[in-house]
Amino acid sequence: MIWDIFNYIGIAAFAISGAMMAMEETYDLFGVYVLGFVTTFGGGVIRNILIGLPASMLWEQKIAIYTALTAITITIITPMLWLRMWKRLLVLFDAIGLSAFSIQGALFAVDQRLPIHAIMVASVLTGIGGGLIRDVLAGRKPLLLKEDVYAVWSMLSGFIIGLHKEITDVELFFVFILVVTMRMISVHYQLKLPLKIVWHN
Repeated sequence: MIWDIFNYIGIAAFAISGAMMAMEETYDLFGVYVLGFVTTFGGGVIRNILIGLPASMLWEQKIAIYTALTAITITIITPMLWLRMWKRLLVLFDAIGLSAFSIQGALFAVDQRLPIHAIMVASVLTGIGGGLIRDVLAGRKPLLLKEDVYAVWSMLSGFIIGLHKEITDVELFFVFILVVTMRMISVHYQLKLPLKIVWHN
């Protein structure tokens, strides 16, 4: 039950972030729903394709789909001033979503008996893939590839789970808390990866 709650919080957060970006780019109503939906589920679909699972598994997640559509609808009818106030709280929800989605992706790969590097890729794609697609569709440079350390924490969860494939629920919970904590610390202190490497002769 607790994992379901975390997962649905993440679904709502990702759906809201996609919808908000679409509204900032003055997309029409259909565009807002598309961007919110893609942000939520795009990474999981790509992950499924890469690890040999059917992309159609998405349509089996009825509660998740309804959660995303509800979150998008609420975002649309909420005054923009309130949405700006929500942004700080959305960072926490986003961190919860990143952690829950990353762990989910890693576990899917473990079930497929994939090697650790594939588990890490599955974790990253599930955690940040939707955000990458969102940025591209919105015509923005993906911050996740530019300077944000967002992907690092997603990769960390995949690495830990890949090392301990028989990981227990208690250990998974500690991984979850670790990723959420590191994500919030990186936001608070504005941690970034180096923009470029200077090579010396």
